[in-house]
Amino acid sequence: MRIWVDADACPKLIKEILFRAAIRTKTELILVSNQALQAPPSPFIKKMQVSLGFDVADNHIVEKMASGDLVITADLPLAGAVIDKGGTALNPRGELYSKNNIKERLSIRNFNADLRGAGLITGGPPPLNKKQIQTFANWLDQFLSCC
Repeated sequence: MRIWVDADACPKLIKEILFRAAIRTKTELILVSNQALQAPPSPFIKKMQVSLGFDVADNHIVEKMASGDLVITADLPLAGAVIDKGGTALNPRGELYSKNNIKERLSIRNFNADLRGAGLITGGPPPLNKKQIQTFANWLDQFLSCC
């Protein structure tokens, strides 16, 4: 089992939690990004820089991941592809995506994109809060302890 991270948009605090967990549990952690990243030296942490382009990192993760792997992403289409391939997708805010909720989340995303396109919604998501960080850490610990 490996942990893949859609790393360009992953918050620094979440990456730090992932670094500590990978080292503690000796689990392979792979950060996939379009940009150079900083990561602590560890045989369990790998950085993979892919070329620039729309969904290049996402497509790389889906191509290389295996059933049973965990993918950290806020990208809903990527989460859907991960679930379809037998993986687990966890949002950096602590929301676990599943076959039961991914279609609803994608519908809401598409609806909100339409509202943004019409100028009815502006701005992005609020900053991470302590509860979301704790929820993420709890889901990660639960996943690592069972798999």
